[in-house]
Amino acid sequence: MKYAIEAAFRFSTSGAQRTLFAATFAAFSATVTVFDSASAQTAFTLPAPPFELPLLPPVSGNWTVMIGAEGQYSPDFEGANHSLFSPVPIFSIRRAGSVDQFRSPRDNASIALIDFGDLRVGAVGKFVSSRKASSYSELSGLGDVKAAFELGGFIEYFPVSWFRVRNETREGFGGHQGVVSDFSADFIVPVTRAITVSAGPRFTLESTKAVSPYFGIDAVQAMATGLPVFDAKGGAQSAGAGAQVKYRINPQWEVHSYIEYDRLLGDAAKSPLVTARGSVNQTTVGIGASYSFDFKIQ
Repeated sequence: MKYAIEAAFRFSTSGAQRTLFAATFAAFSATVTVFDSASAQTAFTLPAPPFELPLLPPVSGNWTVMIGAEGQYSPDFEGANHSLFSPVPIFSIRRAGSVDQFRSPRDNASIALIDFGDLRVGAVGKFVSSRKASSYSELSGLGDVKAAFELGGFIEYFPVSWFRVRNETREGFGGHQGVVSDFSADFIVPVTRAITVSAGPRFTLESTKAVSPYFGIDAVQAMATGLPVFDAKGGAQSAGAGAQVKYRINPQWEVHSYIEYDRLLGDAAKSPLVTARGSVNQTTVGIGASYSFDFKIQ
């Protein structure tokens, strides 16, 4: 049985995001410690489970860290018809010697609590930046949407080594209080020992509370913008596909590029913000490089 934990962080350049990710990881570690302590004081012996679960390893030991950066050209906001180039830092950490699992640009910060190699289950989080109405003429009169942090769980499965399916289901706090569920599948093809190509479909479901803040228009906003009132409901939010190429220069250095395409669906696509001022077609392109190294915690 392999005991493994992986924490992968992919976040924007905001200092608040880095602090939020660090606080979440620390709180999670503290919770696990308290749970283990309480279990040790149990006054009776529980029956053995039918199989052994992989538990979190101690912090001490050897770890592999990956750091890097990428340039990302993506829509200014959900539903926008123009894009903006921005730098995005890359950071991930895993137990040294553990399998370096496939990661796609869609994967958010996650911690594997159960790792059977081909099946991984754990916690996941995502930061959604705020939407400032003053930043774009298309949003004038719609008001600001605060930043949100989404927390939830993920499950991914490799039925074969060259194919992965993954789901992330997260609940929002802050700018929205809805539920978002992302589904993805990737075919992974090692063209050579150094080059790996991957691609597959994407699909997202969102609840009404997740869609409404970004695509709904109330009576006050309608008067300020001239757009009709629109009561945005949840459901299928987008469908699309993504592809990625990775080139491993050596065991330490890796470069990559990717493209992700989404077509808005349901009320997100029907919103007057999109039909009159935006686009249902959402494309993100990125290119970056990363460096990996090992370190030891006593």
